[in-house]
Amino acid sequence: MSPFWTPETHAGRRERLVARGRIKAAIRGTLEAQGFTEVECGILAASPGNEAHLHAFKTQWDVGGEMRPLYLHTSPEFAAKKLLAAGETRIFEFARVFRNREQGALHAPEFTMLEWYRANEPYEAVIADALEFLRIAADMTGLKTFSYRNAACDPYAEAERITVAEAFKKFADVDLLSTLNEKGEGNRDALASRSSIEVASNDNWADIFSKILVARVEPQLGRGRPTILYEYPACEAALARATSHDPRVAERFELYICGVELANGFGELTDADEQRRRFVAEMDEKERIYGERYPIDEDFLAALAHMPPACGVALGFDRLAMLATGARNVNDVIWTPL
Repeated sequence: MSPFWTPETHAGRRERLVARGRIKAAIRGTLEAQGFTEVECGILAASPGNEAHLHAFKTQWDVGGEMRPLYLHTSPEFAAKKLLAAGETRIFEFARVFRNREQGALHAPEFTMLEWYRANEPYEAVIADALEFLRIAADMTGLKTFSYRNAACDPYAEAERITVAEAFKKFADVDLLSTLNEKGEGNRDALASRSSIEVASNDNWADIFSKILVARVEPQLGRGRPTILYEYPACEAALARATSHDPRVAERFELYICGVELANGFGELTDADEQRRRFVAEMDEKERIYGERYPIDEDFLAALAHMPPACGVALGFDRLAMLATGARNVNDVIWTPL
């Protein structure tokens, strides 16, 4: 493939890139009309996030000859929540974020994440936002049906809403809740015995959960209409609070279009002690699998004590632009792909 900067290649890409800008401007206008403030979170961070399977780019800060480790953030989440603690109530950012070991049709090492937060508002509000942004993207390109691989989806259709437990039962014939204890922690052997997929001897509960989700559940979501997959097991929602009706599951949702995960949102956890426990567990798992761990952002945990109840969403903006323009690869809608 010719470099993106050759005139011929750029001419073939430009229409989609310009459409990307229209989508961004329309979403920005919609948020600002609702009283949201656009923020700019720093890219350098003391901790890039504490999820076991996220990989960051590491650098160093030379402070008078003392080299201090820093990371390019994998999300603006920690910084944005500090702004909520400071008193902001509705904020958003089209953030440049960085994730190592990621490359493919739906992944890039540097990409744009639209992240927004509502303080003191119900979790349902950000789900409605995500669906509205989907419709706005379709309006800006005029594409009435989104498609990817062998799936199609009407972005204007009323969304299907299905819990993770319901989806596992429907598409994988797995009684997921029966493999969780009262705290939402998974029993590895119970899930392995209920699964029809191949399970390795060193797979833990989360590994098996992920394999079933990817192989059996995700390909069935967002077909014909958008899908809201919600109420993730608490052990798969490290930054989310538990639901009021069942402590085994959390206020976490994902939006799927044509089998593609487009957005990931939470009713945010604000208990610093519980958040620390979850971060440590995630880093223990990361060290078990990859032999490394990331530091915990102590400043973030301190801010949680001052953070109001809130909900927030991270949406893959490049994926949204890709689907809305009919592209087949996120690099087709990134101005200067790596």
